Amino acid sequence: MSSLNHLLSGPEETPVLVLGSSLGTTLSMWDPELEALGRRHRLLRFDHRGHGGSPAPPGPWEIADLGRDVLELLDSLGLARVSYAGVSLGGMVGMWLAANAPERIERLVIICSSAHLPPAQAWAQRAEAVIAAGSVGAVSATVLERWFTPAFAKERPEVMSWMDAMLRACPPVGYAGCCGVIERLDLRDQLSAITAPTLVIAAAEDPSTPPEHSELIAAAIPAAALEVLEHGAHLVAVERPDEVSALIDRHLEDA
Repeated sequence: MSSLNHLLSGPEETPVLVLGSSLGTTLSMWDPELEALGRRHRLLRFDHRGHGGSPAPPGPWEIADLGRDVLELLDSLGLARVSYAGVSLGGMVGMWLAANAPERIERLVIICSSAHLPPAQAWAQRAEAVIAAGSVGAVSATVLERWFTPAFAKERPEVMSWMDAMLRACPPVGYAGCCGVIERLDLRDQLSAITAPTLVIAAAEDPSTPPEHSELIAAAIPAAALEVLEHGAHLVAVERPDEVSALIDRHLEDA
């Protein structure tokens, strides 16, 4: 039985779409897209280890650990093959899954993510700051500035408050542990092994994983498609949920 906190919703006869969240968020990050994505898919959302309701086993952790967590979750639910969409850290997990367990991934969507995100020292320093403060609140203001465009932050204060609360509630050990995963991440040599039809989505105003990161991913994965949304920052899936949902749906239905 998988230890990951998860929610599986939707009609049993529809194909399963797994949704992977970003660093510091929970499965509820996907709430703005549930209605649209749930029309034609059964949705499996989960919390990464050390996030939300998922436990934090002893570290250090690597991307393979987060990927195997998802495989154990699929096994526990009797799901042999699924499609997967992930944002940021969730996208990194998706790339690992598609490269290392290709028989489990039908179609793949990678949103505002990266196969390699230096400088490593920046991730180590962020983890240290969170552990020293005993709270992700130590970095939340800076993170939120990178997650959303200034215009969106001004227009949607209720979303900003929701995401700030989610980030601050993230257990420090889980956040720091996943910072370590990104610190040591390098999936560049594995991308060419991905055989699942892949859509890579970038946001033009994303300062965390600028479009160049998505371009590299799309160029390395055979026959991958790239879409760059003109407006939106790192959490474009929350900032522009209708556009992202439409792109995901189109990719999943283009079988």
